Amino acid sequence: MIKTKAITVSVVLGIMLIWYGATRWNLVSSTMVPSPKSVVSAFFSILRDNYKGISLWRHLSVSLGRLLCAFFLAVFLGVPLGLAGGYNTKIRAVFEPIVEFYRPLPPLAYYTLIILWMGIEDSSKIMLLFLAAFAPIYVACVSAMRMVKIDYVNSALTLGASKWQVFFYVSLPACLPGIFIGVRTAIGVAYTTLVAAEMVAAVSGIGWLVLDASRYLRSDIIFMGIFIMGFTGIALDQLIRIVESRIVFWKGKE
Repeated sequence: MIKTKAITVSVVLGIMLIWYGATRWNLVSSTMVPSPKSVVSAFFSILRDNYKGISLWRHLSVSLGRLLCAFFLAVFLGVPLGLAGGYNTKIRAVFEPIVEFYRPLPPLAYYTLIILWMGIEDSSKIMLLFLAAFAPIYVACVSAMRMVKIDYVNSALTLGASKWQVFFYVSLPACLPGIFIGVRTAIGVAYTTLVAAEMVAAVSGIGWLVLDASRYLRSDIIFMGIFIMGFTGIALDQLIRIVESRIVFWKGKE
């Protein structure tokens, strides 16, 4: 474990040193790749003076609000529908063609339609993020349910368990690791869609901040926004992993 962490730290430090050296000796244009110092300066400048009249924390909270609202809605609908689809082929036949059709589509391909149907307010942005998060959750849940060992189910039925007892005490616990894989994938996919969601008719949000800065070639602000999104994405993933370790406490143990 210690060696693995040492390798991770070494890789991160190596990338930072390459970045610093490339900008320190002008190996790349500062317009394309800003120096670490300018990125840090941009962070404290916006933290102090705001960006377009809105505080950095407001930009971040607006984006996270949209993201988490869509994410929890996707979990609330995706998990039961995915488990039901994995258990029942008729239910799977209803939802699978829809999910498999839109899942590989780029978000911007259907975002304009969502705006036409739902308007330019937050509802359209949340819907886009919901669709991005729903697909991986649904697919993971279907796969997890179909991979439950039939021997476990038959053993429970032999002991007199009802179908609901088999589901709650056998199938669901066996599916939990796969469900959390889908949930972790979904939060990442939804976060990557956030910038697309804030491209149209938005005046706040960390994704909008990055897009707006790109119009003025402010690469220091772009890098700052990317780092903020990266760190918050890592934090959200770690939070899900902590919840997983509490619920699926037997995972990885003999």
